[in-house]
Amino acid sequence: MAMMLDESEASDAELIGRAKGGDRGAFGKLLERHYDFVYRAAYRWCGKKADAEDIAQEVCVRLGKAIRDYRGGGAFTTWLYSVTMNAARDMMRKTARETVKTEAYGVHALISGEAPAESDDPAEALWAAVRQLPDKQRDAVLLVYGEGLSHAAAAEAMAISETTVSWHIHEAKKRLKTLMRSAGEV
Repeated sequence: MAMMLDESEASDAELIGRAKGGDRGAFGKLLERHYDFVYRAAYRWCGKKADAEDIAQEVCVRLGKAIRDYRGGGAFTTWLYSVTMNAARDMMRKTARETVKTEAYGVHALISGEAPAESDDPAEALWAAVRQLPDKQRDAVLLVYGEGLSHAAAAEAMAISETTVSWHIHEAKKRLKTLMRSAGEV
């Protein structure tokens, strides 16, 4: 009788292979193992707990079909980050469309009457500024500084060259310095 590894001991590659074959337990374990990563990336991208939770849930739903397309050429988390960023961008576009509709009906002031709380945390102020960067710069900063990836790994996740990631980081630093100065943080 062959000895089977416990799912908690199984590698990502093994869980992915089993999940592609329809093993719901392996798929569940894979989600459980990487949910915090997805939530953390989503939160850094949008800055709101509720939105990050929605994005993470959307990624979980999307993975049910998308796992079949994972080819295994790079790290699973790199691919998963791309799925997460696509879900975040889709949510941002949907939110933008809904906001326009809401404003058109004149009820925006009624439902958004509360101002966001001011945070005294300089790290949160910095992440808020990062969220104001252009998409590629924001993604590069989130991957390199938020997730601790190397420029090469970030390049793979963003499907661009490593030197382009470095350029986006350089430009983001210049822009962040200006944003933080104007906010009185530097």
